[in-house]
Amino acid sequence: MGKRNQERRRAKKKQRDARQRARAEQEGAFDAASGFGGCDCGDPFCGVGGGASVPRPRGPRTVADLLDEAMDEVCAIPPADTARREAALGRAAALFTKAGMGRAVLAAGSEVLHAVWHRGWQPADMVRAARRELKARHGRLAADLIAAEQRAYPTPSTGLDGRWAAQLATLSAEVWWGDDDAYLAGAAAREKCQPTVLGRAWVELLDLLSGLPEIPQLMPPPCEAGSGTAPGGSGVEAPVLAKVRGLLAKAESTEFPEEAEALTAKAQQLMAQHSINAALLDAEQDTRQVPGGVRVGVDTPYEEPKVHLLQAVAEANRCRTVWSRNLGFSTVVGFASDARAVELLYTSLLVQAQSALHAAGSRTYRDGASRTRSYRQSFLTAYATRIAQRLSRATEQATKAAGEDHGPGLLPVLASRAEAVDDQVDEWFAELSYNRSQTHARDREGWAHGTVAANRAQLHGQADALR
Repeated sequence: MGKRNQERRRAKKKQRDARQRARAEQEGAFDAASGFGGCDCGDPFCGVGGGASVPRPRGPRTVADLLDEAMDEVCAIPPADTARREAALGRAAALFTKAGMGRAVLAAGSEVLHAVWHRGWQPADMVRAARRELKARHGRLAADLIAAEQRAYPTPSTGLDGRWAAQLATLSAEVWWGDDDAYLAGAAAREKCQPTVLGRAWVELLDLLSGLPEIPQLMPPPCEAGSGTAPGGSGVEAPVLAKVRGLLAKAESTEFPEEAEALTAKAQQLMAQHSINAALLDAEQDTRQVPGGVRVGVDTPYEEPKVHLLQAVAEANRCRTVWSRNLGFSTVVGFASDARAVELLYTSLLVQAQSALHAAGSRTYRDGASRTRSYRQSFLTAYATRIAQRLSRATEQATKAAGEDHGPGLLPVLASRAEAVDDQVDEWFAELSYNRSQTHARDREGWAHGTVAANRAQLHGQADALR
């Protein structure tokens, strides 16, 4: 990084710190008990600092009161204190045999979820966290909770962000039950478990959600739908991305490597050309679009080679990635269509790699011990390395060809967009640390097969295709 660039970054960091201090003074002290930030949405049930507090009515304790007290007890016990925590979870789970608990838990969960959205989380992120940290059952309950909470917000036709609505559709977050009082019985039947077992899962889920950290806000939460366009654009997919999606779907489904190669090459060609055309159009119209972000799940096992594959695709498409290892995702930062194209291409490449791994089967040493894990780790590492080389070369060729068509004015435009992406990363990830992690590839056969798979998946003849 050049000296002038470092000075510019330091100056921008000082400005961000000053803005953050000013916001903190305006919003008041952070509520350490709940971990919620400020919210100006006006929802009285928000519980995020900006909404008005709702006093608890006097009189006999309701099931909602009992649930609140039980959750307070569970959340106050450190995870390391397993004995006390197990006892508290058992007492909370026993409450789920009481009448009216279905409505109470959905209402309590909606309040927690409303705060989670204001800490930057999205529906897909939240369900992923529930499945990753707990179990698949918790992920299904999380989808139920999202469906119940979304009833209070606008429909897509009246202002809900299209990207948010698309996540709801992907998660099948729909109200499948009738009256909320009947929810627990229906959920217990679906999960094939007793009410107390379901109750424990619910308490574990609410405890998890209450402790989720604050992350960058990539799109407006549903209570702010219609308040303005967030960075990254709307949920309307550009026509070129629809074509890319179709090409990659065919590449994944074909049994012929040469056909998959040609289809993927054409998809990368369209993405590269669209990115350059969009940059030139923005410069010509002086629209000054702001980069946005997309979160991409990075699941176990073999996270590091998967992250390197995603990084390779992102860099080839003028984006940057930040891996949140403990949260199970990477954030792709870039202009709207570029970031979505990265997500599409990465997903397709990973599907192709996993298909090749499945076809390769397991591996053993001569003594019969398994070396499947070492083989697959090496395979994916080689795959990501080779893809990075080929995509980098393809991007250079595309830029050179476009420069010949558009003249010397192209490079300053692309440099300006790259700087905007860097600035957005600095703003969202002020405490970002850079660590060149080393991936392990100890299996010679896995490395060789991964390289071959990458060659088949990507970009033969790309230079000719781009011209």
